[in-house]
Amino acid sequence: MPDQQTLGSSSYAGSLTILTSLFFIWGFITCLNDILIPHLKAVFTLSYTQAMLIQFCFFTAYFLMSVPSGYLVEKIDYKGGIIVGLAIAGCGCLLFYPAAGLHSYPLFLGAFFVLASGITLLQVSANPYVTVLGDPHTASSRLTLTQAFNSLGTTLAPYFGALFILSNAVKSAEEIKLFDAEQLSAYQAAEAAAVQNPYLLLATVLFLMAAIFALLKLPKINEPGRQVELSDTFEELGSAWQYSHLVLGAVAIFVYVGGEVSIGSFLVNFLGEPDIAGLAEQDAGKYVSFYWGGAMVGRFIGSAVMQKIHPGRVLAFNALAAAGLVSATMLGSGTLAMITILAVGLCNSIMFPTIFSLALTGLGSHTGQGSGILCAAIVGGAVLPLLQGAFADHIGIQHAFFIPLTCYLYIAYYGYRCFRL
Repeated sequence: MPDQQTLGSSSYAGSLTILTSLFFIWGFITCLNDILIPHLKAVFTLSYTQAMLIQFCFFTAYFLMSVPSGYLVEKIDYKGGIIVGLAIAGCGCLLFYPAAGLHSYPLFLGAFFVLASGITLLQVSANPYVTVLGDPHTASSRLTLTQAFNSLGTTLAPYFGALFILSNAVKSAEEIKLFDAEQLSAYQAAEAAAVQNPYLLLATVLFLMAAIFALLKLPKINEPGRQVELSDTFEELGSAWQYSHLVLGAVAIFVYVGGEVSIGSFLVNFLGEPDIAGLAEQDAGKYVSFYWGGAMVGRFIGSAVMQKIHPGRVLAFNALAAAGLVSATMLGSGTLAMITILAVGLCNSIMFPTIFSLALTGLGSHTGQGSGILCAAIVGGAVLPLLQGAFADHIGIQHAFFIPLTCYLYIAYYGYRCFRL
């Protein structure tokens, strides 16, 4: 007859398997932004700075909603947070229908904010849940493995997004002026449908998942001893903010998400540059899958590697490699610049889950507060792409990649610091 420990491990393994579906779906939805940005930029004739308001609204939700989400999870537990998060994200997807039908960019931005608010609640619920659902010494490896399925979503999203959203080339302002009323109406209806149908499908999937999770029985992790344990290196302090490795980790999350999103947001336009690859939008959109696919492959590999090598050392190595690749992209052209920027995805692979788990190490009873702080730091995905967009408008896309380059150098420092602790 199996002992209690075996039963517990089996229960946790089953729960982790179920949770991978969440990581997949929010990865898929988040990465669709990279396809919608060039589409909406063309439809509304936006500058790069204006187009980056999409990421600004999406990731600002993390900053504004992480703390309220943390309080909500305390009241309704992790399972309740997951169900409500899925429902809110589903409502956000539904808002894309009127936004596209009314041809309203502000309404699109509002839809992105609502959608991201739901995903924020999912992040606040699922990330710490995975971290504490098992041996604390393998938390980085475990979270990296589940994040690999997040990367599977980000890998598939650009391909399907390019296939359905970028399938029809957007007309220029001069071409649209030549349309008569009937042609203009037909064109706008086709452009709206290109966005409406995929997001209606996503809304259906999200509501269905919420119903499934409502029926599932997941193990509770708020029993004594299930928080991330204190190691010999740390002592119990009065607040999560008093742990320097958490604060520095929040900065690392800020710059990591900002750097990763900045690169992904500009890939379609960058690969369309004549001296890089000169690709059409739909073709360039499919290549974005290689960027996110590298992250998926790297996370499966990294999950195994970090069973043997200290996560801080792996983090520092990957960050330095990413910095080198971005530098090569800025200095190169043609196929070289294309390959090096896509290869950054492989280096990104283990960064988010590793930073997240390292920053929560030794927080004890402050783990929940620390998780909220880290999720709020995801607002880097709102700030840095907007900043890079402003630079791209003035110095060009290629030179504006100095923003993620700086981000990776800081992450290398953080990984080295954690390794030395």
